[in-house]
Order: sequence, then C-alpha cells, then structure tokens
Amino acid sequence: MRTVELVEKKRDGGRLTAAEIAFLVDGYTKGDIPDYQMAAFCMAVVWRGMDMRETADLTAAMVATGERLDLRRFGRVVDKHSTGGVGDKTTLVVAPLVAACGLPVAKMSGRGLGFSGGTLDKLESIAGYRVDLSTQEFLAQLGRIGIVVTGQTADLAPADGKLYALRDATGTVPAIPLIASSIMSKKIAAGANAVVLDVKVGRGAFMKTPAEARRLARTMVAIGKAHGLAVTCELTDMDQPLGRAVGNSLEVAEAIATLRGGGPPDLVALARIAGAEMLLLGGRARDRAGAVRRIDRAIADGSGLAKLRALVVAQGGDQRMIDDPGRLPRAPHVEMLRASRTAYVRRIAADAVGNASVRLGAGREKKGDPIDHRTGIVVHAKIGARVERGAVFAEVHHAGRPADAAAIEQVRDAFAWSARPVARPKLVLGRVAG
Repeated sequence: MRTVELVEKKRDGGRLTAAEIAFLVDGYTKGDIPDYQMAAFCMAVVWRGMDMRETADLTAAMVATGERLDLRRFGRVVDKHSTGGVGDKTTLVVAPLVAACGLPVAKMSGRGLGFSGGTLDKLESIAGYRVDLSTQEFLAQLGRIGIVVTGQTADLAPADGKLYALRDATGTVPAIPLIASSIMSKKIAAGANAVVLDVKVGRGAFMKTPAEARRLARTMVAIGKAHGLAVTCELTDMDQPLGRAVGNSLEVAEAIATLRGGGPPDLVALARIAGAEMLLLGGRARDRAGAVRRIDRAIADGSGLAKLRALVVAQGGDQRMIDDPGRLPRAPHVEMLRASRTAYVRRIAADAVGNASVRLGAGREKKGDPIDHRTGIVVHAKIGARVERGAVFAEVHHAGRPADAAAIEQVRDAFAWSARPVARPKLVLGRVAG
C-alpha cells in the first residue's frame, strides 16, 4: 500500500478497508508515515467522514498498537471522560469522589485540544505531578489507593497519543470518527468495565448541535458495546464555560474548592450527575438517589478531597498545593473587567473565552508549545446573572506580554448584555445509554 493513495481515496469519499486503516495507524505509530501525510489523512476524514464500520476499525487499529489492560483483579472498575470544553475540570472532582466511595477509577487522560483544556495540563499545575506512569505503576497505584489519572503509557494505545497531539495542531479535532476513536481506544485499552461519557454541546464544544452530539454519543456507545464495555453518555451544555475558572492552575483551585463544598453550582451539579452514574454502573448504589447521597457525603466528610490528596502524593505531586491552593502557580497580572452599565448577562461565547485562554498561554497554538499554567480567566457572572454597573464580571490572569491586551479584549467581547432578565440555560440536554 502507498499512504498517498489512501489519503486520496478518503479525500475523494472512498471507504477504507480494515487493512488499509491498520496500515495507516500502524505506520504512523512506528514513524514510517510522517506527520504531514497523517495530517492530510485526518483532514480528509474531517471533510469526508467515516461510516460506523470504518470508525470501529479505526478504534480497533489504535487499540492494537499497544496492549489492553486486564483489570479484573480489582473488581469492577469505572472510567469517566469528557469530549472537552471550556473550564471543564469535572474529572478533578468526580474521580476522587467516586474513588472515595470505594469504586476504583482508572483514567487515562489527554492534553488540551484546540481551545479545550486538557486534564493532564491542569494536573501539571501541581509541582511534581507525574503524568507518565508505566503500566506497572498504573496497576500498582490502582491496587494501592483505588485511583489513577495519568497520560497514555507507551504500551497503551500509543497511536492515539501521537494522533491526539497532531490533531490539536492541525485543525483536525472536530470530526466524529476521530473524536470517537480517540476516546474509546483509550477507554478500551485502559481496561475499565464501564465508562461514563460527558458529550459537550455548544459554542465551546467540538459538537455544536444536539444532533451532532447524539451522533457522537451513539457512535461511542456502539464501540463500547462491541468491546464489552457498559457506556453511558450525558449531553451537557457548553455554550458558556463550565464553572468560573478557565486555565490550568485556576481550574485546579476551583476543583479543590468544589471538593471542600464551595464549588460553583453548575460544576457541583455535573459532578453529582456524573459521579452518581459511575456508582450505578459500578454496582455501588441501588438507585440514583442513593448514588447522589453517597457523592454528597464524600464532599461533606472530606473523603473526596482526601482521595485527591492521595492521588497527588502517589504521582509525585506537592500535596501542599492541595492543602493550600494559594501555592499553585499565579500569574503576575490580573485585569478586572467591569460592567459599563447595569444589565443581565445574555451570552458568554465559550469559544471566544477558550481561544483567549490559548492566546494567554493556557493552551497551545501549535504542537509542542509549552503551557503557562498561571494564566486564564475567571468568570464572575454567568448567563442570567444581573451585574451592577462597575461590578467585576470577569478577571483575566496574564503574564503581562503586549499580546495579552488582545486576549483581554476578546474576553470582554465574549459577553453580551440585556436590559431585561435572561433565563439560565439548562445544564443537561440529554442522555444516551447502551
């Protein structure tokens, strides 16, 4: 086979065979196929798509580049994944809460894609935190403390590790086959029995409409079912940032505050929903009401925060940053944005806020860019809130570079105002289960 011929075949709308897809995935993983050719293939998929059979073959090919863990010795193990959004730090809250309820959580996370922040980038705000555990370390830690949140090891779905970074830097993120295969190859390889997925919908998500989100959810449920996983997908709003904080260390601090019982309402609500679903799939609760009570108790008694501390310590992080979030990296400058008149927040363009955070250094403009963990945005007023003239509606944490001025204005312009009251948007838009 020749790579260029397969790229041209997909470019022209052809359907690739399982062997052809395996050739591309295996060749790119081994370094035989260069970035530029694989980027061209990914762009062809963005434009032409893949059918369900091709998507399943792509997922299987990515899993086959590494090993698949067998976690049966740990009992029922659950995982949670979000398709990515602005300010989405839910994993940092939910994983410790569920683990504190006695259900093992084994999670392989990723880095930021486009304006969507990555869990690994957030965790690396904590000095010393290791995201490169070996398979042996992964298994040992899961057995010891019941929770692991790490990057892909060299042995688990290595194809996705390379493709993930390439897609981020080449504008090829928003394609359902690429998103579904990326997420599900990691879930399958990591060995969990059940997965709760959060499919984001709106301006700040890769899926802009509920119809697109449902198609992605159904694709991932079908892939999971074919590989023996129980999968549930929640469809949640991403027309505005989740919570208040956008940016790595800012989001870690907000996650800690949430585990202490002081989180923003929408983040708390989503953590309760996802956490309860994980407990149900993991067989640790008889009904949804009981599952929610267990999550609430893990917040109230501090066991969720203690589990986050144990996770950080186990992976080499500085636990003092959990006990005192003031030790987390801080930007040297904070610009307060104030309302020019008394009004209600009508819109917060999540994509504009996310892109501004990238320009500030909280995300990557191109593959391999360093992250400035200090920078980001804090949203003080969400959609529907009434803001008095002169009150702060957002703050921008920046490094003080001349280019930061444009990002600050981008945040300001992301807000639209109304003289009349505005309804608050729904958080949960739907559900797809296997």
